[in-house]
Amino acid sequence: MTIQTLRAMLGGGIMALHEASAQPLLAQPMPQPVAGEPVQMAGPQAPERFTIERGVAVVPVRGVLTANSMVLERWMGWATYQGLTETCAQLATDEAVAAIVLEFDTPGGMVLGCAGAAAAIAELGQIKPVHALVHPLAASAGYWLASQAREITVAPGAALGSIGAGVMTGAYVQPGQGSGLQLFEFTSPHARAKWPDPSTEEGRTEILRSLGEAEARFHVAAAAGRGMTPEDLRSRASVTEDVRDGGALFDGAEAVKRGLADREESRMAFYTRILGAYAPPPRRTAGRSALARAQAAVARASL
Repeated sequence: MTIQTLRAMLGGGIMALHEASAQPLLAQPMPQPVAGEPVQMAGPQAPERFTIERGVAVVPVRGVLTANSMVLERWMGWATYQGLTETCAQLATDEAVAAIVLEFDTPGGMVLGCAGAAAAIAELGQIKPVHALVHPLAASAGYWLASQAREITVAPGAALGSIGAGVMTGAYVQPGQGSGLQLFEFTSPHARAKWPDPSTEEGRTEILRSLGEAEARFHVAAAAGRGMTPEDLRSRASVTEDVRDGGALFDGAEAVKRGLADREESRMAFYTRILGAYAPPPRRTAGRSALARAQAAVARASL
């Protein structure tokens, strides 16, 4: 029996993904439900989309991001764009939530649906402060989402970036005993360092056009979130003087230097700072003298 992998399920779609970081995840087998039984989940119930601690909602953004794969959300605990959009709407009206933390552990994912989730994060940020913590990775589509937060904090040893889009597709180019299937990789115009392309032939105009459009949407959204122009973003994300050499990952210090993040800080220090800023103040209890004065006032009122 052939076991389908996640890579096979997503093959052919335009991706905003850091390929090297995603390989172990893409190689995992898809769940194989038994006939007549529901898909087995990783735990006894579906993972929570967020938790609330002292007025701060923590939203994990992990795994390979897809538009609306409930199988991956329930079985793997991975985020989906639909789930993030619904979470943003819920948190916007939750009076128990004063601020939101998006904690990233993702190599990116599909382009389809990402713009909508990024817009939902930006809209939520107009209502309540949204902070992004990269621990340990916010690559490609993950950075697209993180860029919409008020600030981006990178934990030591973490990385972000891989700005751009790519697609892997195939064609049958030769007969023979093998399948004859040859795979081709393409990257968007300003991401030559993202997926090295061994092919130098011209053509595939429609694929490159679609990649260019996806990258443009990515650049516009990320630049707006970071308060810069798309041209400035391309320059800051390039590893050379040529803006086409974007698509690389950067550690915290380098990301801050380039203006792609705001600070490098440990996870513990980050949450200490955020909870200290937004947690409700402790309720004050009446001391002995205050209590005595209150009792005296009650006694005078009864005379």
